[in-house]
Amino acid sequence: MLKVGYIGLGLMGKSIARNILKAGFPLVVFNRSTPAVDELVHEGASAAHSAAEVASLVDIVFTNLPDSPDVEKVALGERGIIEGAHPGLIFVDNSTIKPASARMIAEKLSAKGVLSLDAPVSGGDIGAKNGTLTVMVGGPAEAVEKAMPVFKAMGKTVTHVGDAGAGQVAKAANQIMVAAQMAAMGELLIFARKAGVDPQKVVEAIKGGAAQCWTLDVKPPRLFAGNRAPGFKAHMQLKDMRIVMETAHQYGLYLPSAAGNTRLYEEMIELGMGELDNSAVIGVIEKLAGINLLD
Repeated sequence: MLKVGYIGLGLMGKSIARNILKAGFPLVVFNRSTPAVDELVHEGASAAHSAAEVASLVDIVFTNLPDSPDVEKVALGERGIIEGAHPGLIFVDNSTIKPASARMIAEKLSAKGVLSLDAPVSGGDIGAKNGTLTVMVGGPAEAVEKAMPVFKAMGKTVTHVGDAGAGQVAKAANQIMVAAQMAAMGELLIFARKAGVDPQKVVEAIKGGAAQCWTLDVKPPRLFAGNRAPGFKAHMQLKDMRIVMETAHQYGLYLPSAAGNTRLYEEMIELGMGELDNSAVIGVIEKLAGINLLD
């Protein structure tokens, strides 16, 4: 049985780590704050005091951190994974970061005999809790094969997209679609409300046709109940969209829809709604329309 380490026990990371533990893998955890560590230790995990210590004790070490600088620091910095690295170790990053960062980390860890996989996930807190995440993986096939039993504990769909950085490119593409769906949902709900038609009935009418998508299946009931608490926080969606736009710029691409949706999320954060769910971007549409969904 592979011994697994997990670093970063936030909204998504703690649930993923718990599912790895439930699948029977010996698990070592590390997190900047201790309550999540204590919780998982109570359930059978072991605690470490640094990322380096985790790496030294396990066969596969995962990270799930907010942004590219955080992953770079934990992977390559003082008391980081690189200091506990040993030949044969596999590093897997579940974070969403810049493809260029993923490639740089993989290159530096390879000098220590470590194989690296960028493996961002999609499916939100619900998918993390239920072990039904979509996992997109970049990196060497031999590492994917070895890590696959662990991936299957966290997700229902695991796709090896390509070499280092390919998983992050796929996740950026995913976030282009997610932002578009969230913005479109907000627009259609307020459009219906402003036109005097029941938005709930509109959703029922259209979600079985060409407009059907995960967003329309999952998010409207929460919005109609007045629940804008995060499954995936809006400020993280904006972070991801900025990765999209920066990467697009590197390749000389203009993405008009993604650029517009990035601006919508910037406006959302400017309105103080960054800790709300990414579907709460409807709040920006409400402000522009002068009407609220539940009016």
